[in-house]
Amino acid sequence: MKFKKLNNNEKLPFVSFGVYEIEPESTKDAVINALERGYSVIDGAQVYYNEKQVGDAVKESGIPREEIFLTSKNWVSNSGYDKTIKAVNKTLEDLQTDYLDLMLIHQPFGDYYGSYRALQDLQKEGILLSIGVSNFDSARLVDLVMNFDIVPQVNQVETSPYFQQYGANEFMNKLGVAHQSWGPLSEGCGNLFKNPILLEIAEKYEKSTPQIIFRWLVDRDIPFSCRSVKTKRMEENIDIFDFKLNKKDMEKIKELDLGKSPFNDYNDPETAEEFNSEII
Repeated sequence: MKFKKLNNNEKLPFVSFGVYEIEPESTKDAVINALERGYSVIDGAQVYYNEKQVGDAVKESGIPREEIFLTSKNWVSNSGYDKTIKAVNKTLEDLQTDYLDLMLIHQPFGDYYGSYRALQDLQKEGILLSIGVSNFDSARLVDLVMNFDIVPQVNQVETSPYFQQYGANEFMNKLGVAHQSWGPLSEGCGNLFKNPILLEIAEKYEKSTPQIIFRWLVDRDIPFSCRSVKTKRMEENIDIFDFKLNKKDMEKIKELDLGKSPFNDYNDPETAEEFNSEII
């Protein structure tokens, strides 16, 4: 496994196992299977509604807690200083641990200033080893950095061949914030898996299209989160460290960039309304 060194000297493994949209009754087995196949990062969130099952899996795996990297994200309805403290304590209880390796503000809505103050204080107490944000655009990220003592360790944003985020990546590198990808496969939107350019590159390296996409992120120095409940796919998704894409192939993939998300527009009032309406 390759590791990304964060600005606080903690290390984030490049491949995380995400539990988004895994039903609670399936989560424990999925996480145990992932841990058994070499994943060490479990990427969760309060709004995924399966943190208790993740905690059960970690406990039952028999793997020492210090060998597992646990990520969670604080939801919009839990924003603000006091609510964030309470919500993090609930996450710790559900995950059956006394610290988190990484805690993110899930969305750039609500009182995320108050939430970040809380994360800073919890980090200073050693309860959160690393802190950061998710889905923050460059302007919001710069604003946060300029108004707080601690620079976020991570900004987890959608990054895929159709939404490559080169501009955002440049700003994150400038600020010393690690760029982590969610949704690298775009859930197959736009016939991604059968894209002719990706298929050609996959055939060249004798790899699958998802493996090419994951390796493309690694070669850009971007850690990522991926998800599957199928054990064969779990194994395939992490088997990406025995090859490297050449410069020509990287340039070919760059041609696929559409410059926008197939999912959410964070400048759309309806998106803000949707995320502020989900109360957990």
